[in-house]
Amino acid sequence: MGYQGVKFRTEVIGREVPQSPPIKELRYWCRKFSSQGFAPVYEGGSYGNLSFRLQESKDQFIITASGIDLGEELSDDCFVKVENCDLKKGVVYASGEREPSSESILHFAIYHERKDVNAIFHGHSKNILEQANELGIPQTSKEEPYGTIELVQKVLEILDDKAFLIMKNHGFISLGRTMREAGELALRFRVKTKIV
Repeated sequence: MGYQGVKFRTEVIGREVPQSPPIKELRYWCRKFSSQGFAPVYEGGSYGNLSFRLQESKDQFIITASGIDLGEELSDDCFVKVENCDLKKGVVYASGEREPSSESILHFAIYHERKDVNAIFHGHSKNILEQANELGIPQTSKEEPYGTIELVQKVLEILDDKAFLIMKNHGFISLGRTMREAGELALRFRVKTKIV
């Protein structure tokens, strides 16, 4: 099933483009994910989304916008600041010029549950998915559509203190105290997979 757009409602708080020095590092990891095949391209963008927490113990974060190619030279307006989420109503409160990533609710829920996590990198790798069992990577019990509360619930069921997990038949989530930690963890799992 291809990309079908964002499935939640976005309440735009402001149109200001996020200005935060760590965006420079996030750009680097977007390009890295693209070059490693973790962000496959579709017409109008690429799969995968990356974010970092703005302030310790707060749930606000900067995330890649929906419908962008992570391998391109990303301008500041390719990033969105998520201020808050209402998981019950499926509403994301954000500021920026674009729609936030389709997995913004998932990122919010993880930041809310795990105050030790300051970066969430979601990517796609057929090899990692197919070899998850032999690599000992925990995975959700059931496949759920991307961008849904059901997917969030399945991830929260197995999250605990894990740093790397699989969303069944979908993709991986790599978590870190820093962007570097989240990025390097994903790269380590890529190295561990056998090329098939």
